[in-house]
Amino acid sequence: MEKLTFYALSAPEKLDRIGAYLSERLSRDVARHRYGYVCIAMEALDQLLMACHCQSINLFVESFLKMVRKLLEADKPNLQILGTNSVCTHCCMVNIKENIHGVVRKTVNDELQANIWDPQHMDKIVPSLLFNLQSGEGTESRSPSPLQASEKERESPAELTERCFRELLGRSAYGNIKNAVTPVLMHLDNHSLWEGKTFAVRCFKIIMYSIQSQHSHLVIQQLLGHLDANSKSSATVRAGIVEVLLEAAAIAASGSVGPTVLEVFNTLLRHLRLSVDYELTGSYDRINIGTKIIKEHEERQLQEAVIRTIGSFANTLPTYQRSEVMLFIMGKVPIPGIHAVEVLETGKLSTCLMPHERKLHQSTDLILIDRHDNLPKFSTISIISDISVLKLKVDKCSRQDNLFMKKHAQHLYRHIYLCSKEQSSVQPHFEKLYSLLALISMELANEEVVVDLIRVALALQDLALSSEEMLPVYNRCAIHALSSAYLNLISQLTTVPAFCQHVHEVIEMRQKESPYLLPEDVFIENPKIPKTLEKLEGELLFQQAKITEVLGGSGYNTERLATPYVPQFTDEDRLSKRKSIGETISLQVEVESRNSPEKEERTPAEEITFETLKNTIVDSVGVEEQEKERRRQVVEKFQKAPFEEIAAHCGARATMLQSKLNQIFEITIRPPPSPSGTITSGYGQTQSRSVPVYEMKFPDLCVY
Repeated sequence: MEKLTFYALSAPEKLDRIGAYLSERLSRDVARHRYGYVCIAMEALDQLLMACHCQSINLFVESFLKMVRKLLEADKPNLQILGTNSVCTHCCMVNIKENIHGVVRKTVNDELQANIWDPQHMDKIVPSLLFNLQSGEGTESRSPSPLQASEKERESPAELTERCFRELLGRSAYGNIKNAVTPVLMHLDNHSLWEGKTFAVRCFKIIMYSIQSQHSHLVIQQLLGHLDANSKSSATVRAGIVEVLLEAAAIAASGSVGPTVLEVFNTLLRHLRLSVDYELTGSYDRINIGTKIIKEHEERQLQEAVIRTIGSFANTLPTYQRSEVMLFIMGKVPIPGIHAVEVLETGKLSTCLMPHERKLHQSTDLILIDRHDNLPKFSTISIISDISVLKLKVDKCSRQDNLFMKKHAQHLYRHIYLCSKEQSSVQPHFEKLYSLLALISMELANEEVVVDLIRVALALQDLALSSEEMLPVYNRCAIHALSSAYLNLISQLTTVPAFCQHVHEVIEMRQKESPYLLPEDVFIENPKIPKTLEKLEGELLFQQAKITEVLGGSGYNTERLATPYVPQFTDEDRLSKRKSIGETISLQVEVESRNSPEKEERTPAEEITFETLKNTIVDSVGVEEQEKERRRQVVEKFQKAPFEEIAAHCGARATMLQSKLNQIFEITIRPPPSPSGTITSGYGQTQSRSVPVYEMKFPDLCVY
């Protein structure tokens, strides 16, 4: 053994052949039941492993692992113990001179060694580490870093395992992350550890804190892929994966989303829709309904977890991306009113029309819009006499948000209006709509947005008054209450005294005569509403003309304020490509104001309807097709026509062009007097003779 050790140290390049030979001998001796030779081969490899330095140990690590595997797979307990003891000897032994943690650290120290990261090795190393980590779960590390652990904790097997696991992950390169994380996912699957969440969260906290920050998004992508693979697993399993995603996103911060921003949110939204679908059908299989019982409360918990995770990911994004993500989400979740038509046409099940999904959609929007944690202050609808007690955080709207609202504000307004119009809306829906209106006013509002929000609030009041809408009495009262609470809030945010006074007077009148039009009597456990709603008029209503007058004195756009809000749809809504139609209303107001003098009677503006917009798009498409056909014919002519014909055609065009240019020069160009001199008229007066520029003679130095 001494000679073999000396030879290995003197010629380290021979170690790989020595290891391969010992591995081959051990396999052969195990098969032939020569257990004495098996022990000799294992002892030889153990002594070589202890004697060799880190720069050469990697040459036969693979042989060592193969030998250990062969012993552990044997049916003899003595051989299994021999293999286990060998592993424990090298994993727990600390080389004081080099401060190395077992075989793992010896191997990863060498940048040229890649064998340990191969799946066949990581599939054995990582589960073993996780098993030891799980056995000591009661003594979980109190901090992300093991450096802060006590001396006694460092000596425990669980703490040693965690340190080894952290070091292994910390040395993993970009291409090795997948091989290191996949065994973790498989281990959690095989031992049903997602449902408990605690150990799964702990494992991925270790992973996220240990790997290099620029690799964080790779772990997130693997978790999202694993969530897709478990799309038909129980809600508790999916909720466990989502909770791990939530924690991982918080740790990774800006690096969690990576280059595929929308794909992250698309995956989470898809699972949100799947959960709602499972809840409605009661089965994970649409063909065999009822094949597996689904617990509704578990699906609801999953849905809430997905929404929190979306918010966690959104918080890592810059402002402009959060706005785009909100638009993306609104495009994914259909609008009530539009997709109802699609359901009637196609006959397909549409979960978008369910009240529960509308609430989920609104919750997601609120999380994305809330930038200053103002959302908890608007969880309930109420009339607040002085909003300063709320201590709201209001900043100036950023340039990115201004651009976003200019393009997509109409989509938000339409969503608020149509959700209020839904007969299935109940108190939670109106509370979400109030929160949405309030957050838009504080996070995304400029002067134009404030005007539009007031128009929407007044349109909601008109909606509740309309006899054409067959709304229940509760919904009418709720819409009146929503409108009054929001106008009370926005009037104080605008700080226009006359506007605040008008809103205050209407609210006072309602408190005296019709308290069922205010949130305090509507949004309670037992609403105090009448059986029928009488016609309302006068001082019980917010007057659009009065509001326009008082805000106009403060510099707001009175023409826009005087135009009632009407939700409008474009053809692109059906394709989920939302585009703003804010310019449509501005166009109507502008055309009306420009075409009618102040002292003359105004003529009604031309109505811009869906049909006119559709015809415009169709006409433009037709013109483009004609232009393409004309170009094709020209190209074909130059490719196939004889040269003489092409030359004659070009020559005729050149001649005609030159004659037209001569006419233009003759008409328009009258240069100063020619240097050729002057002419004298019959009355003794001199007159300058004008010469066209192209006939004038210039010196050579003036001509280029």
